[in-house]
Amino acid sequence: MKVMVFLPLLISLMASAQGKVYSRCELLRIIKATGLAGYRGYSAADWLCLAKHESNYNTNAVNNNGPSRDYGIFQINSKWWCNDGKTSGSKNACHMSCSSLLNDNIYDDIECAKRVVRDPSGISAWVAWRKYCKGRNLSAYTGGC
Repeated sequence: MKVMVFLPLLISLMASAQGKVYSRCELLRIIKATGLAGYRGYSAADWLCLAKHESNYNTNAVNNNGPSRDYGIFQINSKWWCNDGKTSGSKNACHMSCSSLLNDNIYDDIECAKRVVRDPSGISAWVAWRKYCKGRNLSAYTGGC
């Protein structure tokens, strides 16, 4: 009987530790609620385009770029922004573990993304934004939500 009581709790704890693929409109709501929309002049559409092309809205995405890796929905890099324990000389400017970027709670990802855009490169620090979003009509990213 005790197992039946604790099983739903255990399942919910396991699920919250896993990554999540957000829908575009769900991510838009979070971007607006956290003040990321408009932060340093970058629109919600900029952030949605970035997340689409970096991770396909998947918080559990990891990409190996040789000596460093990119983590989470915004693909935060371990050389500069987070510590993965593998990247030599990591600056860890967001003062966080890269593994914390891989769960369904993206509030810490958003705080780190804000830190990234405060640097002189701004959102151009992300290759995907420069390649797929910069100078383009991004209205489709926010339309219909």
